[in-house]
Amino acid sequence: MEYRNLGDSEINASVIAFGAWAAGGWMWGSTDRKDAVEAIIASFEHGVTSIDTAPIYGQGTSEEIVGEALKNIPRDQTQILTKFGMRWDLAKGDFAFHSKMNNGDDIEIYKYAGKESVIHECEQSLKRLGTDYIDLYQIHWPDSTTPLDETFEAVVQLIEQGKVRYAGVCNYTSQLMAEAEMTVPLVSNQIPFSMVNRAVEEDAVPYCIKHNKAVLAYSPMERGLLTGKIHPGYEFKEGDHRAKLPHFQPDFINRTNILLERIKPLADDKGVTLGQLVLRWTVDRPGITVALAGARNAKQSVENAKAMDILLTDEEFDFISAVVDAF
Repeated sequence: MEYRNLGDSEINASVIAFGAWAAGGWMWGSTDRKDAVEAIIASFEHGVTSIDTAPIYGQGTSEEIVGEALKNIPRDQTQILTKFGMRWDLAKGDFAFHSKMNNGDDIEIYKYAGKESVIHECEQSLKRLGTDYIDLYQIHWPDSTTPLDETFEAVVQLIEQGKVRYAGVCNYTSQLMAEAEMTVPLVSNQIPFSMVNRAVEEDAVPYCIKHNKAVLAYSPMERGLLTGKIHPGYEFKEGDHRAKLPHFQPDFINRTNILLERIKPLADDKGVTLGQLVLRWTVDRPGITVALAGARNAKQSVENAKAMDILLTDEEFDFISAVVDAF
């Protein structure tokens, strides 16, 4: 495993982080808690020390699963990255979307980051995680209804109280990052990035490179699309959000699989999976600090961790990048 500091912070994160959205089951067709806990423990045993979660993932379920796993791994050797600002229990702020809980109940999700809400969410996260501090506390999505200084003054307060070590953001533009930094130093921006979704290279990534902010790339395998296991007509479980996404429609799947066919000989040559090759290329891209890789069981999490055993020559990296550019 490789480790990199997040910006100017003392957080030395594993380059592959355990992304715990799918582990929480919400929008992924339920979860098996035992499998999810074992997946986190197995990934830690293979060097993955950073775990990214959020209250909204399973409406607390993902954080509870991470908390359960933390009982079996040393807290001082892990970095817990969680979030705030998406409420399903409070109708306030920007309405985001309708959804269903893991038990099938209908809920409405709001993007809200008022000061009291941020503090309340932190207290709830600490309880679910079973810890007394969070290494990186990230706003999940921008909230247009709350002034940025109000939101980040709450985070500053949490840092002063020792409940949070560092502040980060998710899904922020360079302009929003600059505004937020007028209140609190940021160490990272968590943004979507994959071979087939590189829009952030236009704005957010260059800003982070220039200002020494870490980029945490989420969905680097495009929610499983880049594993090569998805084909037109693939049947998703009931409640799996991917079925309706543009990237999972037949035409886009076909185009993606052509890309994967072109790089598969290199994966075969190295004796690795397509997913592993995709992760290795991702963390070698300029500006990308960490890739968040989801897993539903120990086999998947270990496979993700072993992506860092791959060494790409400059020529191999350039070959993959050329194929991706052609896409």
